[in-house]
Amino acid sequence: MRRAIELAARGLGRTSPNPVVGCVVLDSAGRTAGEGWHQRAGGPHAEIHALQAAGERARGGTALVTLEPCNHTGRTGPCAQALIDAGVARVVYAVADPNPTATGGALTLARAGIDVEGGLLADEAAAGNEAWLTSVLRGRPFVLWKYAATLDGRIAAADGTSRWISSPESRADVHRLRAAADAVIVGSGTARADDPQLGVRSAGLAVLGADEVSQPLRVVVDSGATAVKAGARVLDGTAPTLIAVAEDADAAHLEGLAPLVRLPRAPQGRGLSIPALLQALFARDVRSVLLEGGPTLAGAFLAAGAVDKVVGYLAPVLLGAGPAAVGDAGITTIAQALRLDVTDTARLGPDLRITATPIRHARPEEN
Repeated sequence: MRRAIELAARGLGRTSPNPVVGCVVLDSAGRTAGEGWHQRAGGPHAEIHALQAAGERARGGTALVTLEPCNHTGRTGPCAQALIDAGVARVVYAVADPNPTATGGALTLARAGIDVEGGLLADEAAAGNEAWLTSVLRGRPFVLWKYAATLDGRIAAADGTSRWISSPESRADVHRLRAAADAVIVGSGTARADDPQLGVRSAGLAVLGADEVSQPLRVVVDSGATAVKAGARVLDGTAPTLIAVAEDADAAHLEGLAPLVRLPRAPQGRGLSIPALLQALFARDVRSVLLEGGPTLAGAFLAAGAVDKVVGYLAPVLLGAGPAAVGDAGITTIAQALRLDVTDTARLGPDLRITATPIRHARPEEN
């Protein structure tokens, strides 16, 4: 199963709106007969690749899959039926499929006389598929907020200079995050100050075990349609780009430069509605978002309760002044502080990378 989880990770960034899935087929003697992973949306699922590799050796064998085999016909046929047709005797899966249109594969397999077991390495498999699982359960894309800051929490000096606070190792790691995301988002402040390109460079390839990586959708939240200009690096054609502007913004000058999406403004403040932005991306099959925006956009996402994971790169540098990593998030007292659960720490060159998830307290009706 751990091998299947490793295989599943090779599909990160290329399977949306589908999950990443890995599969290993053992023959009747317990030897590996075939391996596969879901490589792209619309293509064969992991089980199909593994069964094709195994051929007749799958008959009487065992299939280990990171996600419960699907039970519906979409752009491809149901994997549960493919396993039945291949004559496997046992299916072991890690995570039950929460998608109501695809669930039921385990029951179909059991009714066909196949020995079925679920839950093996479920936590590890779920962690590898966290973006898709979150999107199914919450009806919006999974959001990972990434930032780089000094040890005293500054993302730039008082004069606005910020290159480079973090180390080359940390910057390379960001390309790993981009390679695994469906979309990368920045705000108008970042677009003006840095003119970012936001594409994935080769650093993101090897870690995913892929020869090529699909570039994420580049999204600029430009409420007033004033930050993106002709010639901006985000319009260079190496990856698709979407510019989000307010419904009442004059964006005539952007027509033809990149696709636009017009969204309502936030109930309070000058920015856009974050839920509306995420719904617009979800409708475009985006299931995972890497938020790389500055403090204003980060604060807006946090205020909207729309951050699912935080990755902070802390450099052993002190500035004493300059913009902080996050702006107004609607928190006015320590009792409202958003507490985080640190799930990983790692050294990247001289920097410290901290990965954490918000601690979400249940609402009264959920208790």
